[in-house]
Parts: sequence; structure tokens; C-alpha cells
Amino acid sequence: MASERSEDDNWLAEREAVLEGARAMARKGLVAGTSGNVSVRCGPELLAITATSVPYDAMTLDDVVVVDFEGEPVFGDALPSTETLMHAAVYRARSGVRAVMHTHSIYASALSVAGLAVPPMIDEMVIHIGGAVAVSEYAFPGTEELGEAVVRALGERTAALVRNHGLVGIGGTALEALAICQMVERAAQIYTVAESVGGANELPADAVEMERELFRMRQVAKGDGA
Repeated sequence: MASERSEDDNWLAEREAVLEGARAMARKGLVAGTSGNVSVRCGPELLAITATSVPYDAMTLDDVVVVDFEGEPVFGDALPSTETLMHAAVYRARSGVRAVMHTHSIYASALSVAGLAVPPMIDEMVIHIGGAVAVSEYAFPGTEELGEAVVRALGERTAALVRNHGLVGIGGTALEALAICQMVERAAQIYTVAESVGGANELPADAVEMERELFRMRQVAKGDGA
């Protein structure tokens, strides 16, 4: 019934959630210009996503379109993000994920260029992200191959660095995905500074495993776990 109601009102709730998440992403400084993108799942094979090349301060609901997982238009006249296939790949692989956010924040992007994962250094990072933030293999932007690479880097976690590109965070809502992206950016900053002043020490292995179990329990409770 929920999907029928969404379709009847042109997926208004999902499109509003995308717009709210996109504006918040820009306010938090996680993107510059028209970079980055946000999506929310609309159903088994549909997603609402930001249009390509639209400044966030000028973005309106008309700039949030609904497409299928092949990127074909379902509702709206604007051109969907060039990274639509990456978002669709995540939704296909993770049935419990309701929102995907792709940012170009400075420290996370710097680590993606360096090919450096963010190690499990902070307790909250393991509990909410699931461990280290891995770096995907390089793939050309806008391709199915990029989506597949990001899915592999995510594994069971809620964030991954996109090689030479930026960051992807996922969640049950657009604002939850935003919180994950903010957490990774903060962890990337901490890691970079710690490495410059003597080295970043990872959490003890037993603490990481215990916190990963807490993460898995949280994911199962939210419908995104085995």
C-alpha cells in the first residue's frame, strides 16, 4: 500500500526526503558546486535521485526525478545524476538500504585518491559503519562497473571510499546516510592528523570484533542484515 500511495502522489515523500538530504549535504560542506548526489528507494526497482548539474541552493522538487534501476525515467523531466547506476547497484545488493549519499568531502576524497582505507580507530565508527572504511577499485564514473566496485568495497558496512572520487554512505533514510558520511569525513580527518603526529593506532582486535557484532545486530534490527 505504501508504494501505491507514493506512486499516486508522484513519490512526493521520497522526493522531499532526497531534496532535504541534498540541501543538508551541501550545508555541511560535504560537496562543492554541483558535485555529489543523493537517492532514496521508492520501491523494489525504483529510486528518487537528484538531477545532474543542479546547484543545491537552487534545487527544487522538480530537480528530483524517479527512475528505474536501469536509469530509465519514470517521473520528472530533469536528467538524473550521472551516478544513478551506482545507486541502483547498492539497492540491488542491499535490500534493506533505503537511501544512498555520494559526497566529495575533502579528507575522505584525499584518502580515496591516496588509496588509503580509514582503519577502525574510533568505537562509534565500528558500531555505526561496521569497521574500516575500505577503498573501492577504480572504475570509470557513471558506469555499472563503478557500482559493482562500490558494492564490493561496502561489503556489509555502511560506507566506502570511491577510488579517486569520493565517498558513499548508506542508511535507512537520507539523513541517516548523511550522518554516516559526516562520521567518515570526521574519521578521515582524525586519521590524517594522527598519522602526521606519530601514527594512528587501531582499536584492539577484540574490541573491534565485539563492536562489529553490535553493528550487525543493529543492521538486522533495521532490516539490512543477514
